[in-house]
Amino acid sequence: MEKSSLGPEQVMALVADAQTGDTEAFSQLYDFYFPQVYRYCAFRAPSEVAEDLVAEIFVKAWEKLHTYKVRKDVPFGAWLFRVARYTIIDAYRGSRTWEDIDESLPDPDTLNAADGIVRQREIVRVVRKALNNLPRRYRDVLVLHYIAGLPADEVARVLRLTQGASRILKFRALKKLEQELPSEYREGRNKASIPSFSPLS
Repeated sequence: MEKSSLGPEQVMALVADAQTGDTEAFSQLYDFYFPQVYRYCAFRAPSEVAEDLVAEIFVKAWEKLHTYKVRKDVPFGAWLFRVARYTIIDAYRGSRTWEDIDESLPDPDTLNAADGIVRQREIVRVVRKALNNLPRRYRDVLVLHYIAGLPADEVARVLRLTQGASRILKFRALKKLEQELPSEYREGRNKASIPSFSPLS
């Protein structure tokens, strides 16, 4: 996972430097968090706008960086994903057709090919459709945890919940997602309920 390259203390040091106007420090934070933020955006919005959303999120993070208080109990990653979450919510309000149109859908005819990549795309399509039918908070907890790959404590902080409440929310979200999935996915949900998604590959 991307987080292996920087430890919490290194992240906090870079944040402190960036808050003094050090653009190189912020650039390192950008490189570090970009894959997770991009995955989050690419799964929550059409692929053709994901990069624009990521850019907007990091611009907002830079502009609001002075408001972040360096504290061990509030990781910078959780703060950054709050910015990402609200940026996407605002974007959805301005583009209500996003949930109705998925430009990344593969040609259905290609699903007959014995190709693992095509199969993965089909799983992503099915799961994305099921996720879009969930209440927003259910969607958020699953995408932050499984797609963005945030640890449980950071997911809780992004959603402003206790870890216990976040676990309960995730459990309920998974149960609701199971109901939204086609029967063949429900039967094998341990294998296919939420795919390992990497639009960067």
